[in-house]
Amino acid sequence: MGPHPAVAAIRLAVRRVLHDVLTDLARPADPRTPAGTPPLVLVACSGGADSMALASALAFEAPKLGIRAGGITVDHGLQAGSDLRAAEVVSRMTALRLDPVESVAVRVGRDGGPEAAARDARYAALDEAADRLGACAVLLGHTRDDQAETVLLGLARGSGIRSLSGMAEVSGGPGRTNRYRRPFLQVDRQTARKACMVQSLPVWDDPHNIDPAYTRSRLRHEGLPALEKALGKGVVEALARTAQLSRDDADALDAWAADAEAGVRDEDGRLECAKLYALPPAVRRRVLRRAVVAAGSPAGSLFARHIEEVDRLITGWRGQGAINLPGRVEAQRQGGRLVIRQG
Repeated sequence: MGPHPAVAAIRLAVRRVLHDVLTDLARPADPRTPAGTPPLVLVACSGGADSMALASALAFEAPKLGIRAGGITVDHGLQAGSDLRAAEVVSRMTALRLDPVESVAVRVGRDGGPEAAARDARYAALDEAADRLGACAVLLGHTRDDQAETVLLGLARGSGIRSLSGMAEVSGGPGRTNRYRRPFLQVDRQTARKACMVQSLPVWDDPHNIDPAYTRSRLRHEGLPALEKALGKGVVEALARTAQLSRDDADALDAWAADAEAGVRDEDGRLECAKLYALPPAVRRRVLRRAVVAAGSPAGSLFARHIEEVDRLITGWRGQGAINLPGRVEAQRQGGRLVIRQG
């Protein structure tokens, strides 16, 4: 008899991602990794059902493909006894025969609100650990339900099609574009929980996940159930499909904007307002956003309303003054050119 259907589903999802990792490793090897050393894949594990199911599947699938499997848990220090909880998660991952296994403590700042600050601290810690250990990928346990919530949060912010595209299956920062992998974006949260139950894997339910002080928690326990009551079942699946369709469209528009940018600059590299005006609005706003980020504005703090203000310097010019943007960046129109720089 084969594994329980829930276990089979999560193992298949992880197996597919590991095959993708091996395909990517056809590129030049990381110079920090000794020749002949099997590649290392880490799982980011909070101890919750999603990440424990992921850790278990990685531990099962990785050895069959000649991949080392390790784990990292991040102690955000936001709750009493968080260090003990992190130590317990390390013990559980060790019991799954993951190696290396580490707990990394972080200090959560305040920029962007508690949820964004915790996320920034977590990814910084995961990046540091992956760099130090020479890992070729880090697996994250985000499920289809998480994707649906992300799409709704993006819709509420009114930040455009990129915001509606949710989380990418593969992502990362400069120099590590393929680091983060999300095998479970097509797996629902209940399947991951069921996989833990049938394997007798202990899980920890983070009290923050039911705390109404957090926006995502309210959406999870109030917003989505209300939508399903009004619209019927299938809302989560539809939102996940919306994310993929939006991502495809956003990727195409981003590529168009990247190609168009060189054609709207003068010989000195300055943006020409007349040429910007001639672009389709969706492409023009992307060119403007790229320029603002390049000038030093943090991408995570830059919203649609900021770009709309800059866009009005092109489409609604009435002699208005400079636009102040996040990161002490200014945008102003001067002699038919758009000047974007840090103040």
